[in-house]
Amino acid sequence: MENTTQVQAKSPANRISVNTLVKIAILGAVSVVVMFFTFPLPFAPSFYKLDLSEIPVLVGGFAMGPVAALIIEALKNILNILIGGTTTAGIGEFANFCMGCALSIPASLIYKKHKSKKTAVIGLAVGTVLLTVVGSLLNYFVLLPAYSYFMKMDLSAFVGMGTKINASITDLKTLVMFAVVPFNLLKGVLVSIITLLIYKYISPLLKK
Repeated sequence: MENTTQVQAKSPANRISVNTLVKIAILGAVSVVVMFFTFPLPFAPSFYKLDLSEIPVLVGGFAMGPVAALIIEALKNILNILIGGTTTAGIGEFANFCMGCALSIPASLIYKKHKSKKTAVIGLAVGTVLLTVVGSLLNYFVLLPAYSYFMKMDLSAFVGMGTKINASITDLKTLVMFAVVPFNLLKGVLVSIITLLIYKYISPLLKK
């Protein structure tokens, strides 16, 4: 009788765990599909393309917490490589993961402490700022130099692509300032607005 009671006591926790994993897997799959749809922006070189795949990550983070957001973000990029391969030696996926986490994890943490529209807005604002800061530092110190090394292109070639769009871009620092910063700010604001608009309709399904 004692063993039976222990098994029965564990089964609800197991059901919750499996249920959460299923939701994470679904959101990861949705996120990777959304990731395939990219949009160039007029103020940034062509190798910077906007996608809205952070929306399912944020939805999952708000509904299930920051750990879920982290797993969905990782799953999205792993699936993207497995399905479509990589043309950037994994650098693009690494960048997407780091910047996605910079946005979704702080937003999820802040929202988790007190779930309200106000804290959601605050969390998304903080996440957008961190996305912009992390994106700028990563591009300047890691991503663009790594692209240059693996693609055997001089950094000046990337700067030149920016100069054709904006004459104010003359070096790596101005490329980050006038292309990377507004790119990530715009991305953060867009995915935040859309997440706020759709979350109240999707969250009841995720909380069942």
